[in-house]
Amino acid sequence: MYSYYNDNTFLYINGEYTKANAATTDLYGQSLHYGYAVFEGIRAYKTASGEVKIFKAKEHFDRLKRSCELIHIPYKFDNEELIAACYKVLEMNNMEEAYIRPLVFCPPNMTLKAASESQILICAWEWGAYLGEKLLRVMTSSYERPNPKAFKIESKSAGLYVNSILASQEAKEKGYDEALLLDMNGYVAEGPGANIFFEKDGKIYTPPAGNILPGITRATVIELCQELNIPLEEKLFTIPELKEAEAAFFCGTAAEVIGLDSLDGQPFGKPWAQSLGKVLQQAYKAKVLGKAFHREAQLA
Repeated sequence: MYSYYNDNTFLYINGEYTKANAATTDLYGQSLHYGYAVFEGIRAYKTASGEVKIFKAKEHFDRLKRSCELIHIPYKFDNEELIAACYKVLEMNNMEEAYIRPLVFCPPNMTLKAASESQILICAWEWGAYLGEKLLRVMTSSYERPNPKAFKIESKSAGLYVNSILASQEAKEKGYDEALLLDMNGYVAEGPGANIFFEKDGKIYTPPAGNILPGITRATVIELCQELNIPLEEKLFTIPELKEAEAAFFCGTAAEVIGLDSLDGQPFGKPWAQSLGKVLQQAYKAKVLGKAFHREAQLA
């Protein structure tokens, strides 16, 4: 089992820094019993200048606050202070590259009433690309993304991730690397914890907001398409349409940008090394590391 902390690991909880193995929580909290919590996944990188930088820290903490607001969890924290706490956690743990996990959770309450107060945890650990480095064999999941009329799906809520666990486990039990979920209307939505893009005829496509978690890495990929003059369209599409794509990829903070080998056993036609996804993968890596990126040099 992966060890996320040891006897020397520090974390931040409710304004204080403490050893991870000394931290405690109440067993009667709403978050534990009902999944009533929100979280973020953030990455820190050692940049080309040698400085440790947290990528899009403001955007992540803005979303953390917005997620709490959407599901009625009080958010009385100062985001600038929380970002500073993230850097302090990295420093105390001697980490230069790490995955950072802020979690807003709720105190004891066995009712289904909205929380009247909340607490916050920030921890970090060293974590490679979540889905690995090799191209992924993906299957269409039998599970759908939750109906947006039943849940605030744009909130990065802890309880919502049971859906992702079910889909991902189903895929692995059937011999695939990961799942791809549809929305309630049969359109492609996203992977468990990752957004999807595909390439066809020199253009990139991705599902629009509405039935997906609009990821921060997704927004970064869209920005990169604009910077690199790669045409991009947000549109609804089906599995048969996706299977006609030349290439496809997942993206997310944990996964970064990772190409798909096949969908339901059908390979994509274009070699990943020649795809726009590969260009965007390299451009994303350059961006988080603070390096210049020139598309022409990658294609030479």
